[in-house]
Amino acid sequence: MSREPSISVTAQVKPSGQLRISLQALRETGRGEILGRHFATGEPIRLVCEAGRISRIEPFAGAAPGTWLAPPLFDLQVNGYGGIDFQQDNLSVDQLLSAVRQLRADGCARFLLTLITDDWARLMHRLASLRRLRAQSPELLYAVAGWHIEGPFLSPKPGFHGTHDPALVCDPAPRHIRELRAVTGADPVLLTLAPERAGAIEAISLATSLGIKVSLGHTDASAETLERAIQAGAVCFTHLGNGCPSELNRHDNILWRVLDTPRLPVSLIPDRIHVSPPFFRLVHRLLQPRVCYITDAMAAAGAPPGRYTLGRLELEVGPDQVVRRPGSPFLSGSALRPIDGILRAAWMLGCAWQDVWPRFSEFPASMIGLECHLAVGQPSDFCVLRSQTCFETQGV
Repeated sequence: MSREPSISVTAQVKPSGQLRISLQALRETGRGEILGRHFATGEPIRLVCEAGRISRIEPFAGAAPGTWLAPPLFDLQVNGYGGIDFQQDNLSVDQLLSAVRQLRADGCARFLLTLITDDWARLMHRLASLRRLRAQSPELLYAVAGWHIEGPFLSPKPGFHGTHDPALVCDPAPRHIRELRAVTGADPVLLTLAPERAGAIEAISLATSLGIKVSLGHTDASAETLERAIQAGAVCFTHLGNGCPSELNRHDNILWRVLDTPRLPVSLIPDRIHVSPPFFRLVHRLLQPRVCYITDAMAAAGAPPGRYTLGRLELEVGPDQVVRRPGSPFLSGSALRPIDGILRAAWMLGCAWQDVWPRFSEFPASMIGLECHLAVGQPSDFCVLRSQTCFETQGV
């Protein structure tokens, strides 16, 4: 694969500095190297790449202060990006490449392309078409690491189904799970479902046996049902704090049940819109280290304010980056750029961006059985971040 150009973007921070990010791809057959500081340790290193892989990481005296090297970001949930809606049946290779390259520009090298609730036959047809598109480009084969199917096995209750069409949600059956595996081949797959649906626990067990990872979400499951789902093989909970009504029983609700369920990692959307800073901090305090980040991005992410589609829905996005149906107060996906998710998470937690980086790279990749490390033997993709010495994450 030829080397893609390195693109630098500026993440807006206030008021004292900037964080510039460049996702490098040293994939040519020759040798390349770069100097910087390891994002986790702060130690100066020389990173050497050969034949598309990181061949050496060694100490180096005198790396430029403010230059950091980190693994690329990995997003488990991307519905669209940069004006491109993945829920459409007429996507072209060029459109998908455009979205992939815009995600790369914002720090995300690989992701799970996410499809939301639709008629099952249409959904599988769309998935098969996207898989054929991906096969036409080595760049797409690398970037689209797998698939996230969010629905249609979700709760039909108001608020819990979110932006998903309640008329299309249904119970999972073994044939659905087997067809999903047949369509996706050996690709990594994450399936979000509500475990209280009839046949869901059996579906989780079957999916797990076929190598499909199951996440719980858009659900009002009881604590007992959540535990049964984990025992059947469920590995996480999708975008906690979303996919539920804005008003909940203060004594017993899905948030308390998830927070009180051992062994259940959760994903959060770190945009300060879907989850409030106090709740964001509370989740980390209670579930650490079982928290990863996603964007849940739709076509408006990385694009100007305006009107965009998410499948059959027309959505509007204002300068505040809030995604809503026109005239509705309800949120519908996000317009969050991956690098902005890092900065906003750090701001909400009052920590350095380096501290939250693994939650948007190493951890989500590991949840579906992939690696995303700054380590010898890994693909020569990495983020180069340059910040002024006075950099702060305040006011992102």
